[in-house]
Amino acid sequence: MSRKYFGTDGIRGRVGQFPITPEFMLRLGWAAGMAFRRQGTCRVLIGKDTRISGYMFESALQAGLVAAGADVMLLGPMPTPAIAYLTRTFNAEAGIVISASHNPHYDNGIKFFSGQGTKLPDEVEALIEELLDQPMSVVESAQIGKVSRINDAAGRYIEFCKSSVPTSTKLGGLKLVIDCAHGATYKVAPSVFRELGAQVSVLSAQPDGLNINEGCGSTHLESLQAEVLKQGADIGIAFDGDGDRVLMVDRSGQAVDGDELLFIIARDYHERGILNGGVVGTQMSNLGLELALQELQIPFTRAKVGDRHVMAELSARGWQLGGEGSGHIVCCRHTTTGDAIIAALQVLMALKHRKETLQEARQGLSKCPQVLVNVRFGGGKDPVANPSVQEACDEVTRKMAGRGRVLLRKSGTEPLVRVMVEGDDEAQVRSHAEALAKIVADACA
Repeated sequence: MSRKYFGTDGIRGRVGQFPITPEFMLRLGWAAGMAFRRQGTCRVLIGKDTRISGYMFESALQAGLVAAGADVMLLGPMPTPAIAYLTRTFNAEAGIVISASHNPHYDNGIKFFSGQGTKLPDEVEALIEELLDQPMSVVESAQIGKVSRINDAAGRYIEFCKSSVPTSTKLGGLKLVIDCAHGATYKVAPSVFRELGAQVSVLSAQPDGLNINEGCGSTHLESLQAEVLKQGADIGIAFDGDGDRVLMVDRSGQAVDGDELLFIIARDYHERGILNGGVVGTQMSNLGLELALQELQIPFTRAKVGDRHVMAELSARGWQLGGEGSGHIVCCRHTTTGDAIIAALQVLMALKHRKETLQEARQGLSKCPQVLVNVRFGGGKDPVANPSVQEACDEVTRKMAGRGRVLLRKSGTEPLVRVMVEGDDEAQVRSHAEALAKIVADACA
């Protein structure tokens, strides 16, 4: 469907710039409340990450929701997947997450979950957009919604994460360093791994509203890599600001990306006979992942980039495991959306089952050189559709002679065009990516 406000991952942008303003959030809360009330009684959960603007938008959303007659339950700072889980367990009609995920503090956004803990159906998003363009009204005073706070939300989610591994699981003797990105996992993630017996050191768990994702977390692994080496830790685990992405660092300080983590989980599930189908990657998934799974006779298919598309493909095929190189991994055996803590636990279980270190386990996948260049896109005509850009892509594809691939796409969460080139010759891949990026930048000018 053609969306006016919703992107591939909710509504996101710069704080203070439309639509990320208090006025819009008030109307969005009202429109969402009206849309969900049409389906009967209405209870909506609101959670957020740690960025400072979350206070402002939380207040605006709850005002709009109660004006529409919806009851609101506040969760406070909680990982995005926790809101999906709690929406289900409280039998709410919807869950709302105030977060811009891995973006800096000056961005924010809104994500919705259905009562089943999944992304909203297109028709519900369409209804909310339709209501946003209508005059706002307030229900009769006796029908105005109530607001309450769920005080034990963190404890509930910690127990849920622990339930994704056998009750006999003991991580004693395992030395972990966890980077919480000054984000939504800062309280719950250390507790999960400590309660399972691991020795845990924690980085970036002092949020001040402005430092979320700043030089830390899954988008900046340098501090985690240094700390793993300094402490002689077994594994480093990095989350993003809202806790739906995870990357790791092995004991030698090398980064382990989402493709490698997905492979480790898939191989373990396959060997234990619980994979139930194949694996869904994306257009950006490394060719090496596809080849490694093929060698194990595990079916693999690619969806468009974005967890929404990965989930749609998993649902269509009846499969249970998918993800992206960025570390967004969906384990449908346990949850309904990408969950960084649960994905990390699945990796740790795979290592226990095979009696391997992370460094050893990742050797089963040989990645092809892949270069990604981001080009800022200020709007206007779509540079990806520009004839000169298309011609350049065709020329690079021809030169690679079947030994690589080219992908250009606009980001669904940032004003960027992503230029990706992959092949078996790293120098050639980098040269092609940089040349293509220049042509795209010229088309954006």
